[in-house]
Amino acid sequence: MKAELLNGANLAFIGDAYYELFIRRRLLEKEITNQNELQKLASGYVSAKAQHLVVSKLVDLSPEEIAIFKRGRNHKFRGFRKNLKKEEYLNSTGFEALIGYHYLKGNFQRLHELLDFAVAVIEGEHE
Repeated sequence: MKAELLNGANLAFIGDAYYELFIRRRLLEKEITNQNELQKLASGYVSAKAQHLVVSKLVDLSPEEIAIFKRGRNHKFRGFRKNLKKEEYLNSTGFEALIGYHYLKGNFQRLHELLDFAVAVIEGEHE
């Protein structure tokens, strides 16, 4: 599969799944076993608002990564939840597209740099 040929929505589709799995595994590694707590904590990391916050702090993206992010962010969409700002939705989709791109390309070192950065940003907001 050639990641560079997929549209932004397709990249975001796989990126969303990988990011969710990454967060869930991380939470289980903290030995949290209560399902309600796990779900609540996971939502705090994977929500569009949280991803928008991460995007607002990203500064070291390559030109290629910026293009992938924009491909996801600028992909046509058919509405979003009322409690969500359009900018939050678009930026989170761009972030997910970037995650999906690196996952499909097998760029795991860079992928995990971005994911670790995202976790640090989000956890820094909760302190």
